[in-house]
Amino acid sequence: MEKLWNGNYIKVWLANFMIFFSFMVVTPLLPLYLGETFGADKDTIGIVLSGYTLMALASRPFSGYLVDSFPRRVVLLTSYFCFFAIFAGYIVAGSLTLFAIIRTIHGAPMGSVTVANSTVAIDVLHPTRRSEGIGYYGLSNNLATSIAPTIGIIIYEYVHDYNVIFCLALGCSFLGLLINSTVKFRDKEIVPNKEPISLDRFFLVKGWRLGVSMAALAFSYGVISTYLAVYGKEELGITTGTGLYFAVLSIGLMTSRLIGARSLRKGKALENASGGMLLSVFGYLLFAAVHNNIGYYGSALIIGLGNGHMWPAFQTMFINYAPNNKRGTANSTQLTMWDTGIGLGIIAGGFLVEHINYNAAFWAAWIVNAFGVIFFFACVRQHFLLNKLR
Repeated sequence: MEKLWNGNYIKVWLANFMIFFSFMVVTPLLPLYLGETFGADKDTIGIVLSGYTLMALASRPFSGYLVDSFPRRVVLLTSYFCFFAIFAGYIVAGSLTLFAIIRTIHGAPMGSVTVANSTVAIDVLHPTRRSEGIGYYGLSNNLATSIAPTIGIIIYEYVHDYNVIFCLALGCSFLGLLINSTVKFRDKEIVPNKEPISLDRFFLVKGWRLGVSMAALAFSYGVISTYLAVYGKEELGITTGTGLYFAVLSIGLMTSRLIGARSLRKGKALENASGGMLLSVFGYLLFAAVHNNIGYYGSALIIGLGNGHMWPAFQTMFINYAPNNKRGTANSTQLTMWDTGIGLGIIAGGFLVEHINYNAAFWAAWIVNAFGVIFFFACVRQHFLLNKLR
């Protein structure tokens, strides 16, 4: 059997860890940072934070096209450098407006680097280990998600200086850039695409149904992940529980990815996606319905178990919809739909929290998630079986 953990795959895996560590070490603290530093209300916080996601969303389709049409080393290292450099802007931003602009601009290289890095990860895997490798690749996200918020919050509790957290993100993203600069890329002949410009060059049209389900699931995560820290502090009296929440979530994610990778190797992406979505929707129901520590941390474990099965299965399904010369487009389509849901969730969550209450926002998250699950079973499963390429 061909080797899964080859040197290039390990490097790309570590670089992906650094992307998400840099991202997650600051993300849970940003609502508190905006409120304490600039006096922003919840509506404003939602708008400022959604700008990042919406910019990432706008860049995704073009990122997939660039990855498929130009040398991947150039696309990857350029986008990774921009992702690293913009963290410096967080440190120097002296007003809410300037911070909002820098945060929004940061979404573009984040959108590009995640598409490029995941596509390169697929390239360096042997075809017989590709589905399994996709599952393990996501462990780098999950590991970063589990430890970065905790590290960020602990450091802030000691130093009470957000700039220290921003510097940590800057340094870790630079380390990821250095790691990726040592990856050996396979020679890939770039064949000019002489077909007329069409939507399918930027968005995998065949996968739109799957994308709708992905956006619905992302909406729920966007609501909860953004307002988790403030909700825990104001409603449950959990002042330092955000890091533990993400740690429990990531334990679920990593556990299910390790189990699910074996199923993916056997071609059971559809089964993994179905089971993961059912687990996830129950987790969001628990979070919305039970307002205590059991609901808070119990939902983290269940959502983690569900998403850990669902995400790599969805990525495998998107790849299976696409010909080999559209891997970048397939990856960007999945991430585009995820970003769409996240952005809508942040905006809608901010509006509901500000004008009604947290309970309304979290029930809305569950309702949208449930719609995504129903739509998947009604419209996606059979379509995938009839239209997958491999």
